[in-house]
Amino acid sequence: MPSSATSAPSAPPRGFDPRTSLDRLTRAGRVERLRHVEVLPEREARTADWPSWVHPAVAAAWQGAGVDRLWSHQAEAAEHARVGQHTVLATGTASGKSLGYLLPALTAVLDGTEAPSGRGATALYLSPTKALAADQLARLTALGLPGLRAATYDGDTPADERRWIREHAAYVLTNPDLLHHSLLPRHERWAPFLRALRYVVVDECHIYRGVFGAHLSAVLRRLRRVAARYGADPTFVLASATVADPAAHAGRLTGLPCVAVTEDGSPRAPMSFALWEPPLLDEHGAAVPPEGPSDGSAVSRRSALSESADLLARLVDDGTQTVAFARSRKGVEVLAEATRSMRHGRDGRVAAYRGGYLPEERRELERALRDRSIMGLAATNALELGIDVSGLDAVLLCGWPGTFASLWQQAGRAGRSGREALAVYVADDDPLDTYLVTHPEAIFDRSLEATVVDPDNPYVLAPHLAAAAAELPITLDDVATFGPTMPGLLDTLTRRGVLRRRPNGGWYWARPDRAHDHVSLRGSGEPVVSIVERRSGAVLGTVDHSAAQRQVHAGAVYLHQGRPHVVTELDLDQSCALVVQGDPGWTTTARSDSAFDLLSEDLHVDLGDDLRLCFGSVAVRSRVTSFLRRLPSGEVLGEHPLDLPESVLRTRGVWWTMTEEWLAGLGVEALMIPGATHAAEHAAIGMLPLVATADRWDVGGVSTALHPDTGLPTILVYDGHPGGAGFAERGYDRAEAWLSATLDAITACACPAGCPSCVQSPKCGNGNEPLDKGAARRLLSGVVTTLSHHRTSTELT
Repeated sequence: MPSSATSAPSAPPRGFDPRTSLDRLTRAGRVERLRHVEVLPEREARTADWPSWVHPAVAAAWQGAGVDRLWSHQAEAAEHARVGQHTVLATGTASGKSLGYLLPALTAVLDGTEAPSGRGATALYLSPTKALAADQLARLTALGLPGLRAATYDGDTPADERRWIREHAAYVLTNPDLLHHSLLPRHERWAPFLRALRYVVVDECHIYRGVFGAHLSAVLRRLRRVAARYGADPTFVLASATVADPAAHAGRLTGLPCVAVTEDGSPRAPMSFALWEPPLLDEHGAAVPPEGPSDGSAVSRRSALSESADLLARLVDDGTQTVAFARSRKGVEVLAEATRSMRHGRDGRVAAYRGGYLPEERRELERALRDRSIMGLAATNALELGIDVSGLDAVLLCGWPGTFASLWQQAGRAGRSGREALAVYVADDDPLDTYLVTHPEAIFDRSLEATVVDPDNPYVLAPHLAAAAAELPITLDDVATFGPTMPGLLDTLTRRGVLRRRPNGGWYWARPDRAHDHVSLRGSGEPVVSIVERRSGAVLGTVDHSAAQRQVHAGAVYLHQGRPHVVTELDLDQSCALVVQGDPGWTTTARSDSAFDLLSEDLHVDLGDDLRLCFGSVAVRSRVTSFLRRLPSGEVLGEHPLDLPESVLRTRGVWWTMTEEWLAGLGVEALMIPGATHAAEHAAIGMLPLVATADRWDVGGVSTALHPDTGLPTILVYDGHPGGAGFAERGYDRAEAWLSATLDAITACACPAGCPSCVQSPKCGNGNEPLDKGAARRLLSGVVTTLSHHRTSTELT
């Protein structure tokens, strides 16, 4: 296991030098693409003795593998957990966090084998993916601990094995989904396991943010409540990538005070971290200078996927073992295939690694990486989450990975054998990417973003309260577990007939169906829409209900495995879209209208008489109204109306209003306001992830030149999840930093009139019209200046 203070995997061939590698990458007129190189210094190791309380078999297993001493953070976390302190261990990639929870958990489990049942203590391990749980089990099995009964329990576990696990296993590895859908609703079957539950491990807990984090917080509170029913009060141990304020994050997830261990005692070799921007291309595909074409003609930027494939091919050609991370499964396959084609069949294997592969395929790929028979790998974040891969020379990050925590997790995959390493962040055509490669201090001179979790989100908590009532009747004593909003939500659920309150004062599940089926931990809870081939009846795939009207409306062209299909019918009531295979020769793009209502203003700041910044509850109304048919050349063949229902999202948002007079003083005349507000909205959405652990697709925006609720030009950025996810509130709290970065991103972009790197959005329902980049820059400049003056005057008073 990669958690020792003295052992390391066998080193790959010597001779890798990041500086030499970068020099080769920048040859042939490519030096201008390298925007910055940061050399991260070496870190010395700090070690600690093995604790005397560790079970002899556990200590012997690691010491037999050459682990004579622990890293200091491993020992510190293990000591906290040993005495029953809820603990979060937040240190860097490859720092051996698993040993911090395994030492106390395995010691308790092995000590418990002397009980009459052979199971005097149990431990429950939760991971965000089945693959990570399987990897953890393989590591445990390799230890060869006598008497350890460990098993994975997930959707792939056969029924006969499930019974054995419930009755005999002491260390169970599973995921939040299985805990919600199976263990908790059938807790009576798990009574012996729960009665002995000593430790609950939550691995990769930085993944649980936003709505997903709120769901997990409710599941963990339900677990605590059910465990207490059987007399257990387990210690929670959480492992995380380095994040801001991990103790607060762990506390929001568990509802318990947690001590944080953040001082990383593991050694780190120097790393060269490069920021790389693909070139601008003219209409013929030829590169143009970074400052843009002299004649002001239209340009586009080479995609991060194409640029990363080029870099990956060059690195592999040089014998540099490299993993390139892409955001999507499709992107990974495209990246791998493009790299292979650029290498023209030369020796050196290039492969793809992503979710959806069979476990044996993943294991073979991991083995091939370790023995260097694979030199280039395109991967999703399935390879980011704790899978044991050591000794890589370089990592490419193809576009922004979503959060700074993921950025450092992925970069940390390089150099894991203790040698120098190279990481290259390849910017995508997006405002945040453009900003980061032109402002290196935003990566290297900043603290990590705080994770956003709202355990009191009523849209999340209410259905979990219903599930909890189905597990055990809820009483007012449960306020201590579920928080002060519980009574009001119980009253609402009772009025709706979901719960029934009985004379004994308890709330009970009141419906004949399963309460747990009404909660989707990773989605909105709405049913997915199945995409069905009309002639054969085969299900080709699914799409979220909220996206179906844009992606699979009647007349839409839908791609499956590269083959085009045309949607003949969308039935939202039956959650089904019917398609027929065929290439009509065009693509389709949905167009929509959006509006918003300001429901309540929870926070605000008046920035003089002309500018006001607010945060509160909003209702966003949207309707897909038509779709465009386009030829491959981009020519529009026609626009076709659609008759689809309006959707309403009740969520949380941050908005600001401006007077027309104030805008005119900035040079934004009345006719410019629609384009200015629209462009500023797009850019602000793209930059919100800089201050919140959000992805661009987690948030949305609407702007208007005259809003009926305010009577003024208004720009709104909102959480794209019912009830909110905390991202917009983070934007309100850090508005000056957020909007200053937005202004910088627009100003730094060389395009003359707006492009995807600054003000165009890939998900705009209005086809990115109207947009006025210059007016948006003047608008944002006025907002930032006013926010800065307000902060200064507030500090002085």
